[in-house]
Amino acid sequence: MTGSPSPLPGGRPGAAASATGPSSTTGRGRGLASSGQRRLVSRAAAGAALLLAGTLTFVTSPIAASPAVASPAAAEPSRATGDPLARYHRQHLDWRSCVLGPDDETGRELAKAGARCADVTVPLNYDKPNGRTITVAVSRIRATDMDRRVGALLLNGGGPGGQTIGDPPWVRASMKQVGERYDVVGVDPRFVGRSTPLDCRWPTGSFIRGAGKDRAGFDRTVALAKDLADRCRASQGDVLPYATTRNTARDLDVVRAALGERRISYLGYSYGTYLGQVYATMFPGRTDRVVLDGVVDPDRYSPRLLRGTESANRHALEGWATWAAARDSAYGLGRTRDEVLAVVDGVQDAAGRAPLVIGHHRVDEHVLPVVVFSGLSQDNDDAYADLAGAVRDMRRAAEGRPVTPSPGFAATLSFLLDGSASAYGSVQAAILCGDVPAPRSPEVYWRDVERARAQDPLFGPVTHSVGPCAFWDRPRERPTAIRGDLPALLVSATGDPRTVHRNAQAVRRMWPSSRLVTLRDADQHAVYGVFGSDCVDTTVNTYLATGRLPSTDVTCARSAGGVARTRVDGEHRGG
Repeated sequence: MTGSPSPLPGGRPGAAASATGPSSTTGRGRGLASSGQRRLVSRAAAGAALLLAGTLTFVTSPIAASPAVASPAAAEPSRATGDPLARYHRQHLDWRSCVLGPDDETGRELAKAGARCADVTVPLNYDKPNGRTITVAVSRIRATDMDRRVGALLLNGGGPGGQTIGDPPWVRASMKQVGERYDVVGVDPRFVGRSTPLDCRWPTGSFIRGAGKDRAGFDRTVALAKDLADRCRASQGDVLPYATTRNTARDLDVVRAALGERRISYLGYSYGTYLGQVYATMFPGRTDRVVLDGVVDPDRYSPRLLRGTESANRHALEGWATWAAARDSAYGLGRTRDEVLAVVDGVQDAAGRAPLVIGHHRVDEHVLPVVVFSGLSQDNDDAYADLAGAVRDMRRAAEGRPVTPSPGFAATLSFLLDGSASAYGSVQAAILCGDVPAPRSPEVYWRDVERARAQDPLFGPVTHSVGPCAFWDRPRERPTAIRGDLPALLVSATGDPRTVHRNAQAVRRMWPSSRLVTLRDADQHAVYGVFGSDCVDTTVNTYLATGRLPSTDVTCARSAGGVARTRVDGEHRGG
């Protein structure tokens, strides 16, 4: 949930990270903490893109009805009836330099691209628009082709918890000439990055852990999940109920109005595709051109988003193992795929006996499978090399040898094992738990883990394990019912290990007016502007330029070097 530094479907590669940590979707084209992540470490993420301070009680409210459109407080009433959000919609934005200080590399990249930044004031609670306010940080690269200007393109890189404010430069470059016709706008969602923060002071950047090999290990995972929830309740209880996707969508509409736009175009990756679906449902008629890449199936959206990804991740692991076997001289993990996979199983068994000492970190049976899982969202040599180096280091540690991890692997371990990225995990949990309730009984998770373990002993205990949402209060609102039809362009890779391909097929069936662009034979999460497929990028850019969807679905076949060939489907083939 990558972009997030976490293994959840999150932001796409390229999003700045709250910390240099494992990402299903952070660090352009990379898996574990990458040069892309290190280059954009300003991402304090979450209080935000999931992905984002007060009394110590946790607010409990009855669950509201689930409207298909915005509630009266969230909608924009006519001037005649009075607009409770008028002061937000008509606010003056103070555009200024994006550079916050001498070490702000993200700000410098934005400035180099000609971006300016501003803070948009929004209500904490849209039911009380005259009450407490928070700010949402935005960046903007303005259109230069004013004669053919389309409007504003708002971005969300995923998460939940992923920061997006640093994304306009690389998205604008991916758009090629059509980028000149848009104001490209990065938005750090509420509580993420440069927006008003939310931080529960966790000792980790991610709540995701493997359940361990037995009941004692699972019980340790339950204890951690409860502790994380208790920390949030104690320190952030007054704002937690408002860290939701529905409120983030309401914020986007305030941003739209403050920018002076009647409608917005939207590009969302991973979790950002769900946010886009919610926005389009709550605010019908306010979207223009919509691209959703790495699609979340709204009927499966819940705090347990990773369930059902085991097969895709196993396929990705086998592909990586084949790659590593061909480079045994470099990594020493084995000369065949099966030998490499045996090494992975061996280090997991070793961690189950005693934590592996890697630098100043101790990697146990709960963390090790998360490291492997996190390294499998990007299908390219850089991501594969990162994972191979990490597995090599863990193997050496299992053999009792001293290990000094690479800077990237050290950053991944820091993300998982210290509190430097607490805000990212805090916001991710707050949004997931605030959107959809999770099962309360640990026994539900234990039974699921045991069943999943029988199918995949490495990934099953990760994807089905318990999290803090089991100990969270119930959401204030029901999830948005995503139905109807939206003429959006959907993008998906057949081997996506985070938001699996059948998710995109489900949304394609739900929205008959949409079109699906499929990249075949790639174990890749997030494609447009990331993977290097001329076919996918050209299809998306043509849509952004013309506003016309392809007449039929499009399939892009992977070729050597990751550049794809195109084939237009004669008809939509749901799966």
